[in-house]
Parts: sequence; C-alpha cells; structure tokens
Amino acid sequence: MLITDVHAFIQHGYRDFIPHLSIDCAILGYHDGILKILLTAWPDLDGWCLPGGYISRTESIDHAAQRILEERTGLADVFLQQYHTFGQMNRVLPLEEKPEFHDNPLYRAIRGSWLDARTVSIGYYALIDFSRATPRPDEFSRECRWWDIRELPPLLFDHPLMIKTALDTIRKDLQVHPVGLQLLPEEFTVPELQRLYETLLNRTLDRRNFMKKMQQLGILIRHDRTRSIGSHRSPYLYSFDEERYREVLTDQRNMSF
Repeated sequence: MLITDVHAFIQHGYRDFIPHLSIDCAILGYHDGILKILLTAWPDLDGWCLPGGYISRTESIDHAAQRILEERTGLADVFLQQYHTFGQMNRVLPLEEKPEFHDNPLYRAIRGSWLDARTVSIGYYALIDFSRATPRPDEFSRECRWWDIRELPPLLFDHPLMIKTALDTIRKDLQVHPVGLQLLPEEFTVPELQRLYETLLNRTLDRRNFMKKMQQLGILIRHDRTRSIGSHRSPYLYSFDEERYREVLTDQRNMSF
C-alpha cells in the first residue's frame, strides 16, 4: 500500500490508517562478516531512522510489518519478529530541541496534522539476505541504505534505543532460534556459520561446542563437496534442512551458546 500523494496522506491519512500507532522495522543483513542495518534519511535533515510506517485499518499488525519490509527491500515472506513496544511520553524530544528540525519542510507540513501527536511504535526485527535486498526510500525519505552496525550515522527520534533493544533481543533469541537461513548463501561451511553467530552475539564461541549444538538441532545437511580455504584446510559444505529448520524455530529449546 504505497502512499502516492504525501500531501493527501498528511491531511487525510487517518481515514485509511490507524492514528497514533506505527511500526518500525530493524532490518538486519549480513555481508562479508559484517552485520548491517537498513536505515532511511529524512529530506533536508542530518539524521537517519529505521524504516517504518502506519497500519492500515484493513490489515493486521503483522501484515503491516511485512508490507513495510517488502516496500523497503523488495523481499516478501521474510521472518519478522515483534520485539518491543516503544511508548515514551515524547519520543520526538531529541529532534524538537534542534532549531533546524522546526525549519524542515516535511515537519512544517506535518505540524498540526494527525501525524503531529504522540505515537506508540511497535518494533519488529528481521534478518534478511543482504544480497537479495533492493533498498528503496519511501515518500517521506530521501535515501534508504545499509550501514555497518558498528558505525551508525546520527539517529533521529528514539531510534538509538530501538536499535539497541533489537540487538539485545536478537542475542537472547539466538538461545532458542537458529539463524542463517536468510543470511547465508545456499551452501556454506561450519566456520562461516559460526562466524555469523559470533558477529550477531559479538563474542567468540568454542568451535567444538558450537558444532555439537548444530548437530543436536539436526538442521544441517552435509555435502560431499569441500571448500579450500587455505593450506590443508578444506571444510565440508553444508546447507540447511529447511523443513527441520522451521520446526526448530517453534521448539523454543535452549541452545545455550
């Protein structure tokens, strides 16, 4: 449900969308051992934020999150997890203290409309295939692109807290949910899978314990092919057993990395 007329949306969008309730998505991708996050930039303002939007009166909250993610990345049927609701009294306060924000054309257009009110935001996170995504800005932003999670630009609103909470939640969820299906190529080595976990957890894992946990889950299929990665180092290639992988997503077992 793309917004084609920004002015009409600002004036009358409350007829089609639920006021005071929005969705913000922490969309994370993995590339060359680096965890990246997708951010959008407001026009004429030095600041970035998570992709987000409002919920149509004719769709569920989960469907709205999926729609927003697809509009920003071009990807459908991606695993999304609701992780927190953000409802501080004045989530715009960091911006309202900046004089340049009040001169921003977009904010001037919003001021006094149904959008210029306290809004509660439902946070979702997604782990997606970086190489398959096509970042696209929405009608309210000038740019949409990936950022290294370790080198973030200035962030708007309360989005520093949103990103921190998303990362904290993902690291907790790794104890019960497998990851990698959306983040790795179809075939990969166990060291590559372990490196992904270590990047997400931001710590080193014991190699033998990691392999033992993967074997207990039963989500890996080993192939006869190997990949040469150096002298006397040719680890086997693996792929995910997708049916088993999706079963484990609902098991809620403690993986204890």
